[in-house]
Amino acid sequence: MLQKPPYWHKITLVCALWSIAICSSAQDTTVINYRLRKQIVVGGNAVAYTSLMTGLYGLWYKDYPFQKFHFFNDNAQWMQMDKVGHSFSCYYEGVAGIEMMKWAGYSKKQYSLIGGSYGFFIQTGVEVFDGFSAGWGASVGDIAANALGAGLAISQSMAWDEQRVGIKYAYSASPYAQIRPNVLGSNLPERILKDYNGQTYWLSVNINSFLQKSTHWPEWLNIAAGYGVDGIIGGRDNTFMRGGVAYDYTATYKRSRQFYLSPDIDLTKLKIKRKGIRTLLVIANSIKIPMPTLEYHSNEGMRAHWIHF
Repeated sequence: MLQKPPYWHKITLVCALWSIAICSSAQDTTVINYRLRKQIVVGGNAVAYTSLMTGLYGLWYKDYPFQKFHFFNDNAQWMQMDKVGHSFSCYYEGVAGIEMMKWAGYSKKQYSLIGGSYGFFIQTGVEVFDGFSAGWGASVGDIAANALGAGLAISQSMAWDEQRVGIKYAYSASPYAQIRPNVLGSNLPERILKDYNGQTYWLSVNINSFLQKSTHWPEWLNIAAGYGVDGIIGGRDNTFMRGGVAYDYTATYKRSRQFYLSPDIDLTKLKIKRKGIRTLLVIANSIKIPMPTLEYHSNEGMRAHWIHF
């Protein structure tokens, strides 16, 4: 089984973050032509989706044989960090869809359900390609993770018309990428995407939005729970082949899970009036701010960090 196409969900995530920022900062427009906006959103997304799928097929899939649609069970790989990454990307793509359709003047139900499904629709197209490709297979785990991310965006939009609970990302360099750079990354940009050992995904909750307005909890202060892994060299175990030589790091590095609890900052709640800075803060809010953190390491127990990414 070949390695699945590399991180397309994170490539589309970049576009999604810019869409969120642009549409969020444009909500205060006084003269609005909603008909034109709807045409821009529908037409623009049709062109973008067609271009994305065509480019993906040309760059990756066309050189591999196709066969009858089938599934591939990769749920045990990477201690599910890849699945969390799918949820993260699909969540922000869903929020981008919500903001775009809200900007275009659609009703709350329309922009929540249809816009929130934006990322799931994109990623399902990739899974269809995988399912027909002889080198891979569609992943039920990926589909479930995509649905979870989209569901988080949709449910909050429907319930509160805002995102009170968000998913955030953080990265801190690990020592494992240098052992297997072709898989975990040979430079910093690659390692940010590929090295799961250095990644942490956070579920960040805006406490103030759930409290009575008379309380004094800061509007910008969140509480975040994180998940990460340690000691992972390969997808299912720490053995691999390279250049016809077998490598075994099973005894050297113990595969571990890490769970975190930390305060966080919701950058979108800061009182910033300048539109350009506000736009940048919307994008930056997908990144967890380094803060004091409690960690439970499955092999080493509890430990505390003055600052953790």
